[in-house]
Amino acid sequence: MRDPLAKKIVEIEPSGIRKFFDVASEMEDVISLGVGEPDFDTPWRIREEGIFTLEKGRTFYTSNAGLKELRQEICNYLKRTIGVSYDPIRETLITVGGSEAIDVGLRCMLDPGDEVLIPQPSYVAYEPCTIMADGKPVIIPLQYKNEFKLTVEDLEAYISPKTKVLIMPFPNNPTGSIMTKEDLEPIADFVQKHDLYVISDEIYAELTYRTKHVSISSFPGMKERTIVINGFSKAFAMTGWRLGYCCGPAKIIAQMTKLHQYAIMCAPTNSQYAAIEGLRNCEEDVKEMRKAYDQRRHFLMHEFQRMGLECFEPFGAFYVFPSIKEFGLTSEEFANRLLREEKVAIVPGTAFGACGEGFLRISYAYSLEDLKEALSRVERFITRLRNER
Repeated sequence: MRDPLAKKIVEIEPSGIRKFFDVASEMEDVISLGVGEPDFDTPWRIREEGIFTLEKGRTFYTSNAGLKELRQEICNYLKRTIGVSYDPIRETLITVGGSEAIDVGLRCMLDPGDEVLIPQPSYVAYEPCTIMADGKPVIIPLQYKNEFKLTVEDLEAYISPKTKVLIMPFPNNPTGSIMTKEDLEPIADFVQKHDLYVISDEIYAELTYRTKHVSISSFPGMKERTIVINGFSKAFAMTGWRLGYCCGPAKIIAQMTKLHQYAIMCAPTNSQYAAIEGLRNCEEDVKEMRKAYDQRRHFLMHEFQRMGLECFEPFGAFYVFPSIKEFGLTSEEFANRLLREEKVAIVPGTAFGACGEGFLRISYAYSLEDLKEALSRVERFITRLRNER
């Protein structure tokens, strides 16, 4: 009997995050600081609109590209937040979360053998999505000394004549690193010089601290080369509503819409109506959530400093990425021992790429009460490790 499975799919490793938390889910009294999901309820105005939509029977298909009204609100939103104007009909697509946009974008832009530059540590889906699109992932290891920012020197070391797409994963999951206007300017020049395209994953754009998010699409000549991906999961606490979007050149969006049409049909209808309400009336809710995340970020950085645990200060998303190299354990060994000995679940840095070795991802999308108890256990654990040496 012939093998029913596609080799390229079989060879893709399961998510390191899921594998680790399958173990944690079977243990009692575990405090988890691993899942990148807001601990806030979806703002009431959004939930109320979702309920109203169901009561009115608006459960039909929308157009493949999504509700025109929502696409217009997204374009209004991007104009005032990143300063880029998009056409809601020709340059905007509503997707099932930002992850679908990443997948569809790569499948529409890559021919077999085209290379995709993927800075790591970064979101776990970029590499497998590139492989499933018959592209070749080329990993760029980001460096702690640069606060895990991407530099032109990094790009020059890995570009080739086959390079077509650069993924920009900022604000970054798992490191919390951001790219400022000054950081992005030479990257934009490099992209145009080498005739590349960019997939800019900006799902954490609304969650930056001390400085406003800057999109690479806002630089002269970059709108025509960039697919901007965002969504409602993180900033609007709408993970389960499964709603994202992308904006970019009409030629690319048209093909992405066609693929989305065959694979998905359309994003959830009631989620789309609810998102319109979010964009129009929930800016203050987002600010309050961002303020709470910032307080937790400060708390973690203060506690790490007190414990003597090395960690650069992140200015985006809701993650910190402390170094555990002093303990002589791999990231996976450290995370597994911490889970079994102190019942705290965090993610090994290697779940986000090999260059994450020696680091851990800790999410602060949890209450201060949980963070305080978890860090108390972490401190107890690292004190033991230091005493063992």
